[in-house]
Amino acid sequence: MIRPSVGLLGRIVAILLLAVTIEFAVSTYLYERASHVSVRDDEARRLAEHLIVARRVLSERPPSERVEVAEELTTDRYIVSWSAETPPLPPIAPSMAGMRRQIIDWEPTLARNDIHLRLTSPGRTSVVTGDLRLEDGSILIFRMREGVRTLDLALGRVLLALIPAIALMLLSGALIGRILHPLRMLARAADKLGRGQGGQGALIVPERGPGEVRHVTRAFNRMQARIGRLIDEQTRALAAVGHDLRTPLARLRLRADAIAQEDVREAIGNDIEEMEAMVASLLAFLGGEGDVEQPELTDLAILCANLADDATDHGRDVRYVGPDHFDCRLRRFGMKRALTNLVENALHYGERAVITLAADGADGVHIRVEDDGPGIPEDSLELVLEPFVRLDAARSRDTVGFGLGLSIVSRVVAAEGGQLKLSNRPEGGLCAEITLPNCRT
Repeated sequence: MIRPSVGLLGRIVAILLLAVTIEFAVSTYLYERASHVSVRDDEARRLAEHLIVARRVLSERPPSERVEVAEELTTDRYIVSWSAETPPLPPIAPSMAGMRRQIIDWEPTLARNDIHLRLTSPGRTSVVTGDLRLEDGSILIFRMREGVRTLDLALGRVLLALIPAIALMLLSGALIGRILHPLRMLARAADKLGRGQGGQGALIVPERGPGEVRHVTRAFNRMQARIGRLIDEQTRALAAVGHDLRTPLARLRLRADAIAQEDVREAIGNDIEEMEAMVASLLAFLGGEGDVEQPELTDLAILCANLADDATDHGRDVRYVGPDHFDCRLRRFGMKRALTNLVENALHYGERAVITLAADGADGVHIRVEDDGPGIPEDSLELVLEPFVRLDAARSRDTVGFGLGLSIVSRVVAAEGGQLKLSNRPEGGLCAEITLPNCRT
């Protein structure tokens, strides 16, 4: 039963919303930090004294003279002006409660005048401005000429804002990566299943993450379980079919040996041999997924040399070129089957074959099987790797089997993590090259 979940999209939106909320809270906090900017006590005392004098002088003058009087009260430290109404606030002007307390501590009588202090133009040119209300309701406006230097709001606030932003990005990335981790596990398991590298029970993916991901994971686990059962049933059925077919074929061969006419006996023997080759190739191809052979340390040079020696013992021209020994960890029987198919294919369409083994630390291991046959048309080099494909136009029609030899080779090489490539040689003939990853131990 799938537990209720907000889903993958909901979790990602929640993470982004959390990041935006935290960023907003941190930015608001840094912005409000401007209200705690304070100045030296002597600066607060001088400003408080100047405001007391300006308040008394302006209160004693009639409104018509206050503008001029305010200009006379302006000094090299403070700019003083007067307004009959409260001036509009600038768009960005945080209040400065800390500095206001400092001034009122020096001159408590200013508290009844409703004094306000603000920081205008936050940045390198930040200056303190303020106003206080006179007895008749008019406004005394003042401004410090020198900017506030106790806090570098241009660079400092940017850096302070960047630190939580970067931290939130890293945190969000980690949380999203945690959500997507089950999908990566599912992708790796699907890739292993697609390459036939998953044994029975080895592809079970833990059902974790949001509801959608758990649902997909559960469906994948059920699918690969069904595939495993089908492979097991297919393997058992193929083993039974192989046994049932080979038994009557063996009886036919024994009975064919009793035929007196040599030409008839030879013709029937050839037919039986072709049927046995067809059955063997079909079982090898269809039974490849059920192969439980495990990689083991194998002398690949000895394997290639033995194939060449066996062919030579049967009167064929096969030569091995390469090192005397080369240990490699791979599926020995599967690789032997693949190389045997390539050698037989080369000898069927050509007179000579050369097996070359070359090891390159950077590119891995290369095994080439070259023949002197007619080759394959360039537009069919990829097509012949497909199962049940035979190019009778390019090759002779006396081919034994279903056309599965190269398909079996391709499957064996893919199981080792390698690649099979076919190419026509400039001097004539076909080159089948197997490239394996560095398999040395």
